[in-house]
Amino acid sequence: MLLRIGEKIINKHKIHQAIDEVLEMRSKGFSQQEAAKRVGLDRTVISKIETLGEVRKGGLVALVGFPIKNCEELEQMARQEGIDFFLLLSEKERWNFVESKSGVELFNDIMEIVATLRKYDVVIMLGSNMRIKLMETLLDKEVIGVEIGASPIADDKYVDPETVRDIIHQLR
Repeated sequence: MLLRIGEKIINKHKIHQAIDEVLEMRSKGFSQQEAAKRVGLDRTVISKIETLGEVRKGGLVALVGFPIKNCEELEQMARQEGIDFFLLLSEKERWNFVESKSGVELFNDIMEIVATLRKYDVVIMLGSNMRIKLMETLLDKEVIGVEIGASPIADDKYVDPETVRDIIHQLR
């Protein structure tokens, strides 16, 4: 956890602790000035930390996931929460999507989905560790991954709608 920068030895753990403490205070309603004073930082540093980690002020949110056992339940929750776009597929629906198209059609449809998702400020991705990483790379924007299993996942997975709802509420 120590890092040498020129003549200085930096304790990364100490930095992480201070940032965690500041963010905890801010989430509990402390002002930037109060949090800065307690930790011994300048208020502008707190502002810059928040800007660095900011995910959403009111932008568009998409929800994508597969293979999902309870797609209808999650879609209903997504509508209730005002999610702007959702694409949730069971394992059977995923294979139907793939097998019903020629190679060119499949490629074009996937590219269209990626292009659509790039329009959103945040994408919540329900999937395997590998699919989440792939989505982060393809979109080059804020992807919040909810890992439902290690890749490859062959069976539908139940995703607790309240877990996803909590993520959505944290974005607001």
